[in-house]
Amino acid sequence: MTQTARPLRILFLTHAFNSLAQRLYVELSGRGHEVSIEFDINDAVTIEAVALFRPDLIIAPFLKRAIPAEIWQEHVCLVVHPGIVGDRGPSALDWAIMNGEAEWGVTVLQANAAMDGGDIWAARGFPMRAARKSSLYRNEVTEAAAAAVLEAVEKFGRSDFRPAPLDYADPAVRGRERPLMTQAQRRIDWARDDTATVLRKIRAADSFPGVADCIAGVACWLFNAHAESVLRGAYPDAPPGAVIAQRQGALCRATTDGAVWITHARRKSDPPGFKLPAARAIPEAAGAPESALPALPWRDANTWQDIAYEEEAGVGYLHFDFYNGAMSTADCLRLRDAFIEAARRDVKVIALMGGPDFWSNGIHLNTIEAADSPADESWANIEAMDDLCRAILACGDRYIIAAMRGNAGAGGVFLALTADRVLAREGVVLNPHYKGMGNLYGSEYWTYLLPRRVGEAQALAITQNRLPLGARQAAAQGLIDACFGADAPDFTAQVKALAADLAARPDDLARLLEAKRADRACDEAVKPLAAYRAEELERMRLNFYGFDPSYHVARYHFVHRLPHAWTPLHLARHRRNMWQRQAVLKTRDAVSAQGRN
Repeated sequence: MTQTARPLRILFLTHAFNSLAQRLYVELSGRGHEVSIEFDINDAVTIEAVALFRPDLIIAPFLKRAIPAEIWQEHVCLVVHPGIVGDRGPSALDWAIMNGEAEWGVTVLQANAAMDGGDIWAARGFPMRAARKSSLYRNEVTEAAAAAVLEAVEKFGRSDFRPAPLDYADPAVRGRERPLMTQAQRRIDWARDDTATVLRKIRAADSFPGVADCIAGVACWLFNAHAESVLRGAYPDAPPGAVIAQRQGALCRATTDGAVWITHARRKSDPPGFKLPAARAIPEAAGAPESALPALPWRDANTWQDIAYEEEAGVGYLHFDFYNGAMSTADCLRLRDAFIEAARRDVKVIALMGGPDFWSNGIHLNTIEAADSPADESWANIEAMDDLCRAILACGDRYIIAAMRGNAGAGGVFLALTADRVLAREGVVLNPHYKGMGNLYGSEYWTYLLPRRVGEAQALAITQNRLPLGARQAAAQGLIDACFGADAPDFTAQVKALAADLAARPDDLARLLEAKRADRACDEAVKPLAAYRAEELERMRLNFYGFDPSYHVARYHFVHRLPHAWTPLHLARHRRNMWQRQAVLKTRDAVSAQGRN
């Protein structure tokens, strides 16, 4: 795609710096554009941001309300809408899933007085996949949006381009205006809805707003459902909707023709609860029989597994698909045990596959918030993450590949760095820093893992930057070894080819493993892993138990999804200069006052 003739000053107006906004930031800043971000808090803040930054172009990756007329009348504002051309309304993907659309798309349109009704700058389509809304958003929608926005930005730089008005008389325009989907339209009729219908309704509401329902007499919202093809036979008399089993915090409910696993729920309490593993959110249902899996569960499409293992061509593939990439204390320890079991099998190469949406985002802030002592649970969770990392680092007789199909953040990035070779899909976005969570210091042996890859100076810059890195940028900096793959299936196929090729060359593999053991022994002699861990945890002890409550405050805001009161300065570069000017003026006034005295 042709790049614009000159770098642009681009302002993002967005409800949050979500995965799509981060990907667009990576793509545009990587092409030399100056991108600044403002959270859409209210009209006055938005107007001020535009005045401060004086952008050439405004892009809205993720909005929940209209852009003020004072802005779009004076500036080109491009809105990213997760719908096909002509689709209008706030529930675009929800309706697409509920209606079983085979094809869907993303449209980049110019803001005007009609919500989602402006002129069309670019559009991209994609085949729909049987998946939850959040998964489609993070994969197909994000890839389509990235391509469409880059095309629109290129067109903005051309004097001869004119966007096309939205014309419903055009037979090529298949979309239409649809209202906000209500809970009445999402409601599950357990006595009538089959498994496919239940899945479609819950998937269309994930990760927001969820499906309103009731479990064990408790009003709640449901999230993240998976089909179960076997267990229903063991409970033939269970009425549809009944909880028939539990596993790793998920609840299995009977349907008219089978069963579904529901992994997460949120209580309709007062004040409302936050999202938790379903059995944790609804302990009233936790008496259901346990449907346990072995420490190393083999991959089985007939049931739900958040950890699954398979072998192919002499390579072991360990999948771990934790909801939103969050790993609780129990999750970390189960994954550690699964890895240890995989390393005992007759394979010399193990590929850590993560999940299709996320590799890992580190410790589980929601389960920490729900604990009797969040500080104690924070400590237990980070210790468990360190135990997992230590198990991988100590595995000297297996070659470990980290295959990052999805995004990663905080400790999840450093978990990947425990591997011998770190690979990522091209579209993956990494956030290798902790500071955004109340200046959390972080552990996972990052003070060992990061400098040995990028050097001390670059390690400091990466952790202090607090901005996302694209996979290509991470590879260029040496943070990861390589990135490739147009999409997750393409990436996975290439990873499998690389891993199988390595496994088929025993002499080369033996040399790699010998070098790995020698390097580890040398590093251990210089400074033991235990020392790195102790130093990191001493700093984290202050985060969890010290006088500064910043981590606990930031975690509370994150878990309860409190609205933003301001945009952080590391995102709002247009406000940094204002802050610096104010600081200079205050200093000058103080000096003048001192002189007068």
